[in-house]
Amino acid sequence: MTPRIVFVTTFPDAADVAQAMVPAGFELAVVPGGSAEYRAALQDAEYLVGFVDPLVEPSLFRDGPRLRLVQLLSAGYDRADLDAARAAGVPVCNNGGANAVAVSEHAVMLMLAVSRQLVRQHLSVAAGAWRGNRAPRVHELRGRTLGIVGLGTIGKKTARLAQAFGMNVIYHDVARLPEDREDQLDVRFRLLRELLREADVVSLHTPLNDGTRHMIGAAELALMKPDAILVNTARGPVVDEAALIAALSSGVIAGAGLDVFDQEPPAPDNPLFGLENVVLTAHLAGPTFESNAARVRNAFDNVQRVARGEAPLWLVPELEG
Repeated sequence: MTPRIVFVTTFPDAADVAQAMVPAGFELAVVPGGSAEYRAALQDAEYLVGFVDPLVEPSLFRDGPRLRLVQLLSAGYDRADLDAARAAGVPVCNNGGANAVAVSEHAVMLMLAVSRQLVRQHLSVAAGAWRGNRAPRVHELRGRTLGIVGLGTIGKKTARLAQAFGMNVIYHDVARLPEDREDQLDVRFRLLRELLREADVVSLHTPLNDGTRHMIGAAELALMKPDAILVNTARGPVVDEAALIAALSSGVIAGAGLDVFDQEPPAPDNPLFGLENVVLTAHLAGPTFESNAARVRNAFDNVQRVARGEAPLWLVPELEG
């Protein structure tokens, strides 16, 4: 029987790339996640690929008894039931940093957009104003300190981009780098509270887990400089959104660039929508034409590794060992 890959995505670019990249000797079934067609395709499938972390639950392994690999196209996997995967003996792997360039570029874009008050300036010009008497105060990135929370693949790429703008980079991560590696990257470790006090820009790049949920709350925001900005391209619940709204509204911090929210999509009456000192995007830092190709390439590489009897790459840490 030809081994089957069930492919789930909501991004047409990724589906097109998958059709073009599917390895020889494999059958590809592109189906909507959770549908009857999806459940039928799973019955004889050996590989599940896609933005499928919420589909990793006990029913997945009942519907797909022959599964040998769940390969995520996403970096995050906080919605996956890893206990169910462990019980079924099926590895779950993330995208191997395939979206790291896209997310790091997006993070720097948000830093620039907030620092230069891009949206406010656009709306002013579009409304017919031209500078006027209330030109906004804007800031350069050069010479400012960037504090990166979570120095994984995305965090490291963000550091390199920020250094190209002349920023000084400090970081906090539970996996601290050896000093020689810090020298190579030109970054320096700080405790979280130190980082929040020192940084002009704080950029979050941590996974969402029990240790990082609401790691940035009212007390942490109060440590930041009044002219500092917060950028979040990780997961919304890493930040206490109510505390952030209060801090932005009262001037505790100067601004924020957010690609992620507590609730997605956010409610129409979310107070963030009424603030002038935020720039918001719709959890779209990662999906680009280039990153979709990289995600699928990594996914199918892992599928072929497992098919050859090799261990997959990028196994999520909770399932290691």
